[in-house]
Parts: sequence; structure tokens; C-alpha cells
Amino acid sequence: MTAHDLRSQLAALTTEAFRPELADIDRLPTLDIARLMNGEDAGVPAAVAGQLPRICAAIDAVAARMSRGGRLIYAGAGTAGRLGVLDASECPPTFNTDPAQVVGLIAGGPEAMVSSVEGAEDSAGLARGDLDALKLSPEDSVVGVSASGRTPYAVGAVEHARAQGALTIGLACNEHSALAAAAEHGIEVVVGPELITGSTRLKAGTAQKLVLNMLSTITMIRLGKTYGNLMVDVRASNAKLRARSRRIVALATGAADPEIERALTEAEGEVKTAILVLLADADGPTAARLLEDSGGHLRAALARATG
Repeated sequence: MTAHDLRSQLAALTTEAFRPELADIDRLPTLDIARLMNGEDAGVPAAVAGQLPRICAAIDAVAARMSRGGRLIYAGAGTAGRLGVLDASECPPTFNTDPAQVVGLIAGGPEAMVSSVEGAEDSAGLARGDLDALKLSPEDSVVGVSASGRTPYAVGAVEHARAQGALTIGLACNEHSALAAAAEHGIEVVVGPELITGSTRLKAGTAQKLVLNMLSTITMIRLGKTYGNLMVDVRASNAKLRARSRRIVALATGAADPEIERALTEAEGEVKTAILVLLADADGPTAARLLEDSGGHLRAALARATG
């Protein structure tokens, strides 16, 4: 592709459009610029809302595969790749997932998290290699993320994953994107031109973050990682999280502090098990076994214990 062809492609993208009414933005007072930016951001949730049926269909498909041992894998370049890595990295402390269960791939590898890696986003072959290194299976779900919807790394990841029989999702911020067309589930959140021309870390990045939040969080809810709106699979790896664990057990059970400490000791620090110890009046090993037999779903384990 020639430089002229690439310029023509970019010019046709909503996310790259120039807004002449903002050509003098650098002359405005800081408060006026902030108001403009805040006003732009306010429209992002509505754009996401328009894609909710597609987002939810994708979530249900991901959850079904993950319940059978599959993984959730994000693949993107630049800002999109960083957002995928961020979402993946937050799943272990929030939902006690294995680090290999939700994976973020960024074109160019870890170095690309903090600096640009020359040509990485332009390589579909690099995406294929990254996925092959994970030994992709049909139970896995691959989410290609790209604001433009044309990034070769993201499109290549989705095309290769689909050829391997994995579930594929394409998240873009332009209509009629190559990425959405390549995926089984296409999600196109059109947020319009950016305040700073082509700076898709702004509205497009915000939209992608909102959708990735939904994909991972609601999938984990479907997998039984929460009890109501409580993070019962939280991993207590520091003082703050240990305090949060005690609070979660208290909110779920209404038990007094001494009972909570006893239950957490019985449960070897596992919040979900400690809640079952208290609500089912069970010992730690029994509670753990009930949870295992219920696929980790606390409500199901509680029904088994009390039914």
C-alpha cells in the first residue's frame, strides 16, 4: 500500500476526521478547552448503549466457552493494545483468575506498553505468531481491538483465531470496519471525530475501555465470580484487600468480626468459602467441596448446602 493510499484510507475514517470548528482550540482558555473535552466525552456512553445487544451476545458466547476452560484473549496495537493488557491484568486481583485465563496481547510485546515499536501494528503475521505461542483452542475467545477497525495486527489476530475455530470479537470505532467484518461478533462503537484530530486515545479509547469493562466484568459475573455485587473471588494480596475481604464477608453474612475471622481462617483466606462457612454453618473443607461441586458458584453451593 502506498503512502497516498494509506492517507486516503485514514481520511475516510470517522475517527480521523478533521474538525475545522476546533482549529483555534489552542487559543482558548483552559477552562473552555476542558468544557469542550468534557462535552465530547459525555456522548461516549450513548454510543456504547447503541451496541449493547451485540456486546451482550458476545459476552454470553465468551462465558459459555470460559465455563468449559477457555481463555479470553485481547489483541490490539497502541492504545487499543494497552487497554486490553490493562483489562487482562486487573482480572487476577479482582476475580482471582489465573493470569493465563485472561490475556492481553499488544503488537510489539511488553516494550510497546511504554514506547512505540516500529511497524508492529502493521503485521498480521506478528499477531498469528503471538496467538500460536498461546496454543489457541476452539474454547478460547479472541477480541481484536482497534479504533480504526483496520489495524493489521488486530484484524490478523481475529482472522487467524477464527480459522483455528476460536470465538472471535472485533471491537472498532468506525462503521463497516474490516475488523468487525472478520469477526463472528462485530461491535462498532462510533464516537465521532476526536477533539484532537486522530487522537484515538480520547473518545475512542474511552469507548473501548467501557466495552472491555463489560466484557470481562459481566463474563465473570456469569462465571460465578461475584455474589450479588460483591467481589467474592477477590484475591487478598495486600493489607487493603485483606480489609476488603473482611468487609465483603460481613456484607454477605452480617456476621460479627470474631465469626468472620474464624470463617476466614477455616477457609484459608478464601472469601467465597468463608461466606459459605457462615451461611451454611459448614466447616472449611466441606464448604470448599460444595463450591467445587457447584462450579465455583456460591449461590448454587448455598442451595446444595441448605436444600
